[in-house]
Amino acid sequence: MKKQIPFSFLPIICILSFAILQFSCDTLRKAPERSTSSRPGTRKTLTNRRPVAKAPVRKPAAATKPQYARPGSVSTAAIPQVVQVARTYTGTPYRSGGNDKNGIDCSGLICSVYSEVGVKVPRISWQQSEFGQEVAKLEDIKAGDWLFFVPEAGKEGYVSHAGIVTDVRGQQEIIFIHASTSRGVREDNLFSTYFKGRFVKAMRPF
Repeated sequence: MKKQIPFSFLPIICILSFAILQFSCDTLRKAPERSTSSRPGTRKTLTNRRPVAKAPVRKPAAATKPQYARPGSVSTAAIPQVVQVARTYTGTPYRSGGNDKNGIDCSGLICSVYSEVGVKVPRISWQQSEFGQEVAKLEDIKAGDWLFFVPEAGKEGYVSHAGIVTDVRGQQEIIFIHASTSRGVREDNLFSTYFKGRFVKAMRPF
C-alpha cells in the first residue's frame, strides 16, 4: 500500500526543487569553458597582444663600379715619371696579391706605379689587358705601354703576366719592368727567348 505525501508538504517540496535547479544552473554557467588551444599540437595565441613592429629591412648598398681613368686622358709627358716610379720598385720581392715594396705581383706593380702618379687603373692583369688601345705592331711599342704574356710559349691561354715598357733601344731590344716570381721586380728584354715566345699583346693605356 502506497503512502501518500500530505498535501501540506507539496509547496515545500516544489520550492526546494526550484532552488536546487537554480543553484545547479548557476554552477554550470560559471564553469570555465574548455579551451581548444590546450589540445596537443595547437599553438596558443594571444589575441589581445599588440603586434610587434618589424624593423625596416635594410637594402644592401649598391656595389659601386671602380672609376678608372679614361684611356687617353693622361699626357705622354707623364710617361718618364711612370718609368721613374716603376724603377723605384726594382728588387722588390714577388708576393702574390702584394701592392707595395714589401712584396708585389706583376699586375700590382702596374696598378701601384700608376697610382703613385695619380692615375687609377685596373688591378687584375686580364682587366689591364683590355684597358686602352692595342698596339698592333711591335715596332710601334713605346715606353709606358703594357706588355702581356701567357703561361706557355707558343700556346694560347689566359693572360698570366704583365709588365711596363721602360725603354725602346732598337727593333730587337724592348726593355720592360715586371715582377718576376723568382727574382722579384726587374727589367728584361721582350725579345729574350723566354718572353718572346709567351708574348701575346701590347696595350697603350694612355
